[in-house]
Amino acid sequence: MQKLYLAVTFIIVAIFGALNFYIGLRGWQAFNSWLPPNAALIYWPVFSLVAFSYPLGRFGSELFPGTLGVKLQILGSYWLGLMYYLIIILVIIDLIRFLDKFFGFVPQAVKTPELLGLAVVVLVVGILIYGSWNAHNPQIVTYDLEINKSAGIIEDMKVVMVSDIHLGTIVHNSRLSSMVDTVNSLEPDLVLLPGDIIDENINLFIEQKMSATLLRLAPRFGTYAVLGNHEYIGGHVETTIKHLQEANIIVLRDDKVHIADSFYIVGRDEQMRRQFDQVSRLNMASLLEDVDQTKPIIIMSHQPVDLAEAEAQGADLQVSGHTHLGQLFPNQLITRKLFEIDHGYLEKDTLQVIVSSGFGTWGPPIRIGNTPEIVLNDIKFVGD
Repeated sequence: MQKLYLAVTFIIVAIFGALNFYIGLRGWQAFNSWLPPNAALIYWPVFSLVAFSYPLGRFGSELFPGTLGVKLQILGSYWLGLMYYLIIILVIIDLIRFLDKFFGFVPQAVKTPELLGLAVVVLVVGILIYGSWNAHNPQIVTYDLEINKSAGIIEDMKVVMVSDIHLGTIVHNSRLSSMVDTVNSLEPDLVLLPGDIIDENINLFIEQKMSATLLRLAPRFGTYAVLGNHEYIGGHVETTIKHLQEANIIVLRDDKVHIADSFYIVGRDEQMRRQFDQVSRLNMASLLEDVDQTKPIIIMSHQPVDLAEAEAQGADLQVSGHTHLGQLFPNQLITRKLFEIDHGYLEKDTLQVIVSSGFGTWGPPIRIGNTPEIVLNDIKFVGD
């Protein structure tokens, strides 16, 4: 297993290095005529540091302790976004160049390396600025839902859902505080946090006392959460649960609660758990075997999967996140293929499904082709 891990790591590093070399080479070819002699002695070391700043900051904590490692990781996060779009743009340019050799359709003026290189830089910097602004401006998305069951004396309910907050290196306490203010302004009866609340590195969450900020959430029926894949990837599951409990957030791991003798909240453990501790999450039949099916059942699952199973077991609503709606265009073309629903609303027989694009970001701190969101579900119980 260790040999396989090393082999996979080597392949990933080799591909990552090759892609960055391709970008660096194209940059050098575009601008070296503007640079002084021997500039390569500075260009390549600086470029290499920027290109590998994310893995250096993320995995080199012993080499770069404290704030230096965090700053490298932040720099690298932005570079990952630039890298993504540089690869797309440069491949398109090289393809056009190849076709131009046969058809000669590109004007000579556009072929100037410096002019073309400058245009690419302006374009990707513009993408980065817009994407960063977009990622910092979440929208409130509202769904009006009807559940055809009675919830006793509760006729309607406001349920606010915030998925994929990714608190830590990129999403700091200031943004969390703004999020909490927005959620509280909606006056929710219930708050649901369906996973990836904390990013892989929990240290900043603890240092910035984010539990105290989350403690300001005060819906009348409480705040509930499930774990996502990033809580498991970070290896801090128990620590995460401890700090969330300090914020009066109840973490449901294949567990359920019966609220006000009126409705159920069922929290599914993360589907990827088995990859980390060889424990599989419970199936829906086991999880709901002693539930009163005449009462509304709300499922919280980080990933929008096993929808047919939830519907077959009598669930009324499932809320999920995970997909980020691709986060970077055109990744949503992939998420649409991977999931039955990757964003928005789906009615699957008697089950209604809401999938959020999430609040935070992972990797590149930008969003292109989608917006971060806080979801308000206005639910009416219309059963007899």
